[in-house]
Amino acid sequence: MTQGPDSDAESTQESRVPVREVHEVFRRREDRARPLTASDIMNAVGCSRRTAHNKLNELVERDVLRTRKVGSRSRVWWVPIEADDDGARVEPDRADLLADVDLPGTGKTLKAREAALVAAYAYLREYPEAKKSDFLQEVYPEHPAGFETAEGWWNALQPALADLPGVDPPEERGHIWHFLGG
Repeated sequence: MTQGPDSDAESTQESRVPVREVHEVFRRREDRARPLTASDIMNAVGCSRRTAHNKLNELVERDVLRTRKVGSRSRVWWVPIEADDDGARVEPDRADLLADVDLPGTGKTLKAREAALVAAYAYLREYPEAKKSDFLQEVYPEHPAGFETAEGWWNALQPALADLPGVDPPEERGHIWHFLGG
């Protein structure tokens, strides 16, 4: 299959636009209830239509956004508003938590790695002082997320864990992770 002359430029552009930048467009808008189009994203982050669609679809796969077709060739995206049994608004905690996370993998593998990260975060919230070995003993066995070794799992998850709200990673050469709340 022959690629068009712009295919390398598009893939380079796509790698330069982090998915968190697209998610940030939804967070910054004044009317948070208004759905956005791919054109809105293109204008906000300065990318191609294909890149906008790919990033928006990645956020849909992560359960951060929802989408729907609104015409023969039109589609909109929005941040879902969840409700509890009483109809009270519930913010999508997991979606917000994972929105800016950069983990390796796609599809089922990425979902498993996101679940592992959420489990590690929950562990740290429950035990606000934890060492790497605690995560490897208590979280990794139940959430290997496609990694063959605990060390590979930790190397992939710990940078993302360090970026989550309320997490205080150890200082260089330190060993204790803290959860400060949030």
